[in-house]
Amino acid sequence: MATQNGPAAPIMNGNMTPSGARGSSSSSENEKEKIPDPEKASAPASAPGPPPFKPPPGMAPADFPDGGLTAWSVCAGAFCCLFASFGWITCIGVFQSYYQTHQLSNYSPSAVAWIPSFEIFMMQVWAPVFGKVFDGYGPRGLLLFGTFFHIFGLMMTSLGTEYYQLFLAQAVCSGMGASALFYAGTNSLLTWFFKKRALATGIAASGASLGGVIMPIMINRLIPRIGFGWTMRAVAFLLLGLLIIANFTVKSRLPHSPRPWKFTDFVVPLKEPKFLFLALGSFFFFWGLFLPINFIVLYGRHFGMSESLANYQLPILNAGSVFGRIIPGYLGDRYGRFNVTIATTFFSTILVLALWIPATGNAPIIVFSVLYGFASGAFVAIVAALVAQVSDIRQIGLRNGTNFFVISWAALTGNPIAGAIINHENGGYQGLQIFCGVIIFVGGLFFIASRHVQVGWGWKKC
Repeated sequence: MATQNGPAAPIMNGNMTPSGARGSSSSSENEKEKIPDPEKASAPASAPGPPPFKPPPGMAPADFPDGGLTAWSVCAGAFCCLFASFGWITCIGVFQSYYQTHQLSNYSPSAVAWIPSFEIFMMQVWAPVFGKVFDGYGPRGLLLFGTFFHIFGLMMTSLGTEYYQLFLAQAVCSGMGASALFYAGTNSLLTWFFKKRALATGIAASGASLGGVIMPIMINRLIPRIGFGWTMRAVAFLLLGLLIIANFTVKSRLPHSPRPWKFTDFVVPLKEPKFLFLALGSFFFFWGLFLPINFIVLYGRHFGMSESLANYQLPILNAGSVFGRIIPGYLGDRYGRFNVTIATTFFSTILVLALWIPATGNAPIIVFSVLYGFASGAFVAIVAALVAQVSDIRQIGLRNGTNFFVISWAALTGNPIAGAIINHENGGYQGLQIFCGVIIFVGGLFFIASRHVQVGWGWKKC
């Protein structure tokens, strides 16, 4: 019988002799002639099977280097990109507390929260555009564009004294540049790794965690000594040095060719249930993700934590996420990226509802910061690998862009909603904590739904 992979194998007779071979006795030949071949009767020998599927050049799992000097150099460059972009985003809680007590002391917490929230929004909302640019042209232009606007925005922030100046420079200009850097580094890295994809993205994402450790300490220590303006310039020069390295090391493995821009290209992935549920899970998770990050410093002060120790809560949280981005990435490659994401998402829910709500002393707040940094960091590290798992790698920029565009609306509204809840409770935090825990839990349910569409309910690597 002709099979999908080629012509049918010869049928073996009772003496383990191929039925197509000549027998040594005439009786066996007569017997062979009398017994029809059922497989040949059901499928004509002249009907060739379809040719075996061959993935496009460079797309097969064996074509991904999964290591080597060039691949790990790209990983190092992506590490620098994420240090400068997402690492900067994860330390914006410092500015929520600083602006409320300095330049913007006459504004409500909800109004101040629009600056970091819009910066996170700008980081995500440009994803479809920069993703499409990456698919068509590669990362080079994005790296140059992002380096200029991110550094220029920080330099202009150093001069800002009014609300609109800080909003335009930090939230809009710097946020747009950081977005280009993030997607250039992340999308390029995905083209070099397959079996070790979650580990590689976790290592790169640990750059964001390290940035979230170093920069808050740097900012809090330098502002009293050299002032806000020169502190921002010092941070900008640090990031510029890292981005020079990124511009020389980040590259894509795939050939890129421009294609016409169609709005429907960004909508098509959402018609796939596995991608739609992943995008919804990402939305709800990110809706709650930054609430502890943005308010942990103010929360510590609210319950009597000293100024210096409260300022260290954000670096402590980000230090926990360094391990949370590498270890779950390794486990994701081994046991399934969706499996690990679901586990860490529900762990985050438990931490918020069972540990953060009753935490009013220094020790439990610090323990929460460490554990939440670990649990929440896992999804940040693996999210791009999850998108790649349900996508054609040649469209990784577009599909990553669609997912992060959905996320952007959660990033835009999360912190202002939290600020409004705090105002409604006259400075209390329990409503914010319940809101955070519930929406992270809902995100976990959507991740389960996406996994179910792919492999069902049983225990399987996914």
